[in-house]
Order: sequence, then C-alpha cells, then structure tokens
Amino acid sequence: MTTLEITAATPTDVPTLFGLVQALADYEKLSHEVTGTPAALAESLFGERPYAEALVARVDGKGVGFALFFHNFSTFLMQPGLYLEDLFVLPDYRGQGIGKALLQRLGQVAVERNCGRLEWMVLDWNDPAIQFYERMGATIKAEWQLCRVTGAALETLATLSP
Repeated sequence: MTTLEITAATPTDVPTLFGLVQALADYEKLSHEVTGTPAALAESLFGERPYAEALVARVDGKGVGFALFFHNFSTFLMQPGLYLEDLFVLPDYRGQGIGKALLQRLGQVAVERNCGRLEWMVLDWNDPAIQFYERMGATIKAEWQLCRVTGAALETLATLSP
C-alpha cells in the first residue's frame, strides 16, 4: 500500500521541485523555455522576499507532483486570492488522486487565508486537465485571454514616455 503525503515545500525540496518543473516543461513541449536554475527557484521560494509557495506531493517519500502558487488580489471582491501557476503530477502517478489531493490542499490554504477565489490557467489542448478541473468544480473562462510582456518588450514598456 502506498502512502500519499502533501506538504508545504521547504528549501530541501528545491532539487525535487526543479526536476518536476523540467518534467512539466517536457510534457508541455516547452523545455526550451526553462531558463531558470535551482538557485533561482530557491531564491524565489525561500529568499529574503519570497514570491511564490509550493506544495509537494510524495508517494512513499518520492516527490511525484507539485503545485506552485502565489497571492493575487481581486479588486471586485476586495479580497486576496490564490493563483495556481502550475499543477503537475508525473505521468506514472496520474489517476491515483494526487492531483485532486494537491488541488484540495490548495483550496484549504485559500479558505484558511480568507481568499475570495482560487484561479489558474490551462492550455486549450490539454483536454484531460480541462476535464479534471471541471470535475473539481472549476469554471473555464474562455472569454479571458492571457496577456504577456517579456524580455525586450518588457524593457521597452518600462521605458515608454508618458
């Protein structure tokens, strides 16, 4: 019988988390976009000013999944929220309730912190994830589109004249 454990990530989890991030990137065919390092991940999660948090799913002590999240804010609700940046379970461990356990624990964190909502995005081609999220009670907001400014475009934006 296997034992599933969901815990808040600690600095000792950084190598496991980084490996899971790389596995996620492979799954999404985006490995070329992973430019960060374990040190950068550690700084972002546990540095002087942490920007994100993570939950780690372990089966019999092995890290097999994670949820990386951070606070956002709803101006309409006038409450904090949680934004789930990534939820991932290694393919060999899917279908065992691990993703559900991660999402449930994140829901508990949101309720404990008096958050008004929990949000995330899903790739439109990822039908298994979309179906899973809908089973968990999520509403897919197709009318919203992601806007992103990075790299040179971000530098240009930051220096635009008024």
